[in-house]
Amino acid sequence: MAHRSLFLCLRRNSGLACVLNRARFVSAGAVSSDLVEESAEGDDLMSRILRLRLPKRSATNVLQKWVLQGNPITLPQLRDISKELRRSHRYKHALEISEWMVSHVEYELSDSDYAVRIDLMTKVFGIDAAERYFEGLPLATKTIETYTALLHSYAGAKLTEKAEELYQRIKDSNLSFDALTYNEMMTLYMSVGQFEKVPSIVEELKQQKVPPDIFTYNLWISSCAAILDIVEVRRILDEMSHGAGSNESWIRYLNLANIYISVGHLDNASSNTLVETEKRITQRQWITYDFLIILYGGLGSKDKLDQIWNSLRMTKQKMISRNYICIISSYLMLGHTKEVSEVIDQWKQSTTTDFDMLACEKIMVAFRDMGLAEIANNLNMILIEKNHSPGND
Repeated sequence: MAHRSLFLCLRRNSGLACVLNRARFVSAGAVSSDLVEESAEGDDLMSRILRLRLPKRSATNVLQKWVLQGNPITLPQLRDISKELRRSHRYKHALEISEWMVSHVEYELSDSDYAVRIDLMTKVFGIDAAERYFEGLPLATKTIETYTALLHSYAGAKLTEKAEELYQRIKDSNLSFDALTYNEMMTLYMSVGQFEKVPSIVEELKQQKVPPDIFTYNLWISSCAAILDIVEVRRILDEMSHGAGSNESWIRYLNLANIYISVGHLDNASSNTLVETEKRITQRQWITYDFLIILYGGLGSKDKLDQIWNSLRMTKQKMISRNYICIISSYLMLGHTKEVSEVIDQWKQSTTTDFDMLACEKIMVAFRDMGLAEIANNLNMILIEKNHSPGND
């Protein structure tokens, strides 16, 4: 599943003490053993650590040397460094930063600091290590953030039983929590194909009067679309529209979802594309991927659109016109005409589905009906440049 999933290698360690010892990496007497080349005079701590390209090099050594040189290290500094390391997938070094934070009593750690540590332990040592670390935390630090971090790890590894048990613990704890915790359970059920369980999580969220966010709605809509309950999809979109207000992301999302449903002919999918079991599974997967594209189109994240689309193109599954309609509409909504042109070329070169000029015309009509004539005109110009004059193909 593409929704914020973590696919982790599970490893069982001998105990928490062993894991923590490994996390410390080096003793104070080994300050110079693994250091990267001496840095230029006056550079900052983050620069020194980011130059540690190889995982075997020690961020702890850099921190120790920095202190021995008489420099202070603040908690905000460490958080910024950790964030940058995680952004670049350098989890071992980020875990060393986390270990430095927890091993120095002068730092007052937040719930988020502990939650990040659980996520890093999952990535570096495996879920068993993260689980033992969580269970060993003082009661005061077993907050909704740390609970949700462990739930995120279970969901990413598709450990349904463990996730459900932890979810029940969270509810029994009487902690107040927001949409993120519910979203983790919905993501899990989507990833394991248990679409029918998603609405019950939404119902619990509503009973607790927790406001759903755009991710909640996307997961809920995706689950209904995957089983082709289009009546329910339209009802949810209507509900969402009443809470959209002037939120630009929600409005973009609603427009893209409505275009996808109307132009992509999801209403007719049950009669012509979901005949065999294998096709049914494939279509469900594609529909959830399409709605992930719609989500990030709504959020205005071109980088995510590029990443998802490129990943889908590398799979062996066959694309149909609906998939092209989805990505074209999303790029158009964000004003990226160059990418629209490239996708149309890819569609024309496809060996699995014919380029559908009629679908492109329907996209333009849909945008115009929404009062977005300029976007429709952009697509029209691209098609003319490619010798596809609307109405003449």
